[in-house]
Amino acid sequence: MNIPFLPPGDYRFPQPDYALAECDGLVGVSSDLDTGRLLAAYRQGIFPWFSHNGLFYWYATAPRTVLLPENLHIGRSLAKTLRHKTYQITVNQAFADVIAHCAAVPRAGQDGSWIAPEFQTAYTELHRLGFAHSFECRYPDETGRLKLAGGFYGVQIGSVFYGESMFALAPDASKIAFAAAVPFLAQCGIRLIDCQQDTAHLRRFGSQPMPFTDFQTALQTLNNQPLTQTISSGVVRECGC
Repeated sequence: MNIPFLPPGDYRFPQPDYALAECDGLVGVSSDLDTGRLLAAYRQGIFPWFSHNGLFYWYATAPRTVLLPENLHIGRSLAKTLRHKTYQITVNQAFADVIAHCAAVPRAGQDGSWIAPEFQTAYTELHRLGFAHSFECRYPDETGRLKLAGGFYGVQIGSVFYGESMFALAPDASKIAFAAAVPFLAQCGIRLIDCQQDTAHLRRFGSQPMPFTDFQTALQTLNNQPLTQTISSGVVRECGC
């Protein structure tokens, strides 16, 4: 395998065709993880998967799992929970807490988290620049005070939202956050949600596979398509509060 090293300050990536065919999707390795490289990568359908010995490994996956907001499916059980449970969903009110909780979640088959401190620093900077967003689900505690129960975060470029990671400290919290966030994102002008990899959890929400070439073609248009409404900070949905 010929894995290219991506020199600092040069944000060009090779086309992922060779990586997908010969290297299990590994596009390249870099010693940096700054905002310029992250934004350049996402625009091409590439993302950093993990770090090792001070190097960052950049991948593409094919077919790509995506969710078109208009195809969001809410199952009967979750729909009942959304109607009757007490919760509050907010956006961009606890980004640092959300990414820290995502980093702490145990993952099946993984020793530790891929969201190392360098990842948290880089994505928090993207958040400061307006390119990364968090959604928070809060449940009331025994005193009635709302406490963080789950959520997720991702990167937004143009009308594409690239989902990254989610967590739940209480049952259904991340599901409720996602179910509320997708219509909100659609209202803001998001046309495509990148889910990266296929999971049963995402299929239940209506995700679908997309050939990687089609995915890249969509990104060329949608990454340059502005939002109709800024994703700022506030309450997205609340029930029983």
